[in-house]
Amino acid sequence: MRIKALICNCKGLSPSFKNSDMNTLPFEIESDLDVDYAIVHPQLCGMGGSRVMEDALRSAEDDPTTLVFVGACAPEAQQKLFQKLFCKTGFDQDHFAAVDIRGLTNKEILERLGEKIGERVQPREKRH
Repeated sequence: MRIKALICNCKGLSPSFKNSDMNTLPFEIESDLDVDYAIVHPQLCGMGGSRVMEDALRSAEDDPTTLVFVGACAPEAQQKLFQKLFCKTGFDQDHFAAVDIRGLTNKEILERLGEKIGERVQPREKRH
């Protein structure tokens, strides 16, 4: 099983992300949580972001147990924004988790992502 964490900061323009440091967040996620990789993209629902999402979802074809966690805006909005990509890639939506990270600090984002990951998977042996 692979765990991917994709973070969106809504082009860095939303005051919802003023409490977080998106430059250090991927490193913190990879260091503190048991994930295979973490990235930040300025707009996952934009053209370039959609390509990043599509690549992440398509690469899950090699391991159908892959879980994708997206930290961004409201979970309901994420489901709607990414619906076409789920259909296009055939990605199992049961393996997707939308995580609302608006207004949180990096520490709080790590806690929320960690909780969501913990709800979905059994603890794995830490890889280094």
